[in-house]
Amino acid sequence: MNTPREACIMDKHEKGAALERILHTIDVEMGGLSAMRAALCEGLGEALLAAVQTIEQSGGAVIVTGMGKSGHIGRKIAATFASTGTHSHFVHPAEAGHGDLGMIAPQDVVLALSWSGEASELANIITYTRRFGNKLIAITSRRDSALGRSADIGLFLPAAEEACPNRLAPTTSTTMQLVAGDVLAVLLLERRGFSAVDFHRYHPGGKLGAQLLTVAQLMHGGDELPLVMQGSMLSDGVVEMTSKRFGIAGVIDNSGVLVGVLTDGDLRRAFQGGLRDMKVDDAMGRRHPPLTIQPDSMAAQALANMSDAKVTCIFVVDAGKPVGVLHIHDLLRAGVA
Repeated sequence: MNTPREACIMDKHEKGAALERILHTIDVEMGGLSAMRAALCEGLGEALLAAVQTIEQSGGAVIVTGMGKSGHIGRKIAATFASTGTHSHFVHPAEAGHGDLGMIAPQDVVLALSWSGEASELANIITYTRRFGNKLIAITSRRDSALGRSADIGLFLPAAEEACPNRLAPTTSTTMQLVAGDVLAVLLLERRGFSAVDFHRYHPGGKLGAQLLTVAQLMHGGDELPLVMQGSMLSDGVVEMTSKRFGIAGVIDNSGVLVGVLTDGDLRRAFQGGLRDMKVDDAMGRRHPPLTIQPDSMAAQALANMSDAKVTCIFVVDAGKPVGVLHIHDLLRAGVA
């Protein structure tokens, strides 16, 4: 019966050797990216631009495919496309000949990954694109490979040393393939004008989704707004502040425009010489214009503004008129902070 091996504790020498291997792996993979950067001036840059233009003009989806480690990278590339506004999905090449070729529509572009360009499992997809006229973009290292010769556009990556000690396990090569996919995705989203608001549509969950919430989605409005008219007595301002529980009151003029903000700190300063009533105009802070934010701004931006100003509450205005108020606790509850 096999017994679990006891955990090995590295000695100082082993730790040093391991750190050297870590640095070597990073350096080798960086070398691959440096070679890829140099290749931009030798045709790779023009090929990337041609690929982007082909995808834009197709009007269809980007069908990503690849076998083995290239397939795993392909799935990530397809996910990045989909999450940044480019309709995309992954088709497994081994399943393609068993019905999944039906997932490729006439206007779709196929993006195939194979470092050697000779993955036999890609044959059915390559043949399909040639028969039905789908544009084929290849990410490969070999121009003279089956995939390289068949492609309408070849993103030919320079030869690179793999980081594994045997120089066999796909490491540097898959990093380079991943970067090529990221380049395409970023170029496409920039040309499409894909905004943070668009990004939130596809990322509603988790920490990222929380940071992409808008101020309008979190603010308090309507009867919850603590507002007093310019020229009101300070006692009225105190009543408004305490009844709305934000520790703040906005001061508005006759046209409804926010002209100032009354805080609990202003109250303390006003009463330092003894309790006496006065106009809110005389007690409110001197910040002009008052710190505000637009309702369509990102909640993360509101948090940044509040942190910079060292305040816990901010008024939301539209055309100068307050439409909401946002407290830092709202951001904490939503997971923005």
